[in-house]
Amino acid sequence: MTSPLINSHRFIDRVAVVTGGAQGIGFACARRLGSEGAKLVVVDKADDAVREAVAQLNNEGIDAVSVSTDLSSYRGAEETVEAALSNYGGIDVLVNNVGGTIWTKPFWFYTEEEIDLEILRSFSPPLWCCRAVIPTMIKCQRGSIVNIGSAATSSVYRIPYSMSKGGVVALTTSLAVELADFGIRVNCLTPGGTAINDRKTPREVHSFTEDEVRWRQQFLDYVGKEPLIPGYAKPEDQAAAVAFLASDEACFITGEILSTGRSGMSISQGIGCLPDLPP
Repeated sequence: MTSPLINSHRFIDRVAVVTGGAQGIGFACARRLGSEGAKLVVVDKADDAVREAVAQLNNEGIDAVSVSTDLSSYRGAEETVEAALSNYGGIDVLVNNVGGTIWTKPFWFYTEEEIDLEILRSFSPPLWCCRAVIPTMIKCQRGSIVNIGSAATSSVYRIPYSMSKGGVVALTTSLAVELADFGIRVNCLTPGGTAINDRKTPREVHSFTEDEVRWRQQFLDYVGKEPLIPGYAKPEDQAAAVAFLASDEACFITGEILSTGRSGMSISQGIGCLPDLPP
């Protein structure tokens, strides 16, 4: 079930492209934008999964089409723009969600191939998609781009992924300046741990060594202690923040990095009890 909407009409007559939209945060973003009136282009390289996701959206009365392509190449981004233009005639919103860490281990154990694959998965797609949609948005003199970064930029055991998401942050802040004169806003959400319980396609398709399994558990133990707000967010929680940044309600917000997974130690963690309550 989607969360109750405070404003359910923010994307009427708008076209939104959501990448990595077959599941998880991407699907939640597509569903949220669509439920508020957006026409959707849902993109994922998992063909069956993205078609199933769009069928579900269509059954809920949301106007959506699917694109199955690999966004690690510029051609994949071009195909996405072509689909949006041929189906809906324009692009108002781009949500760059596709990405995700593959390996979790000390940096000095990554191979050259593994580093390349991490960058291709988590940095190349937003870079190429931004490049592909900008000419269309400039012609319309408006647009909103929301990049999905990560709280991982200050974490451990996934340096290539962290670097990629740091690049997404830099892409956001720099591009926001370059596009401001054209009425195009660029912002970034940096989520922390999010509970994805319905993955239609596995994130990891590689086999892992015993050491890599051990390092992954060390990583999970470490990041489990990081969040200032304990526990895991729901995909719908992240989608609500994305929808705000994409909407006209955020019309004077650009180049901003919104964290929904801030790390830190609460008072109760630090001293073992809650602060004194007021009399």
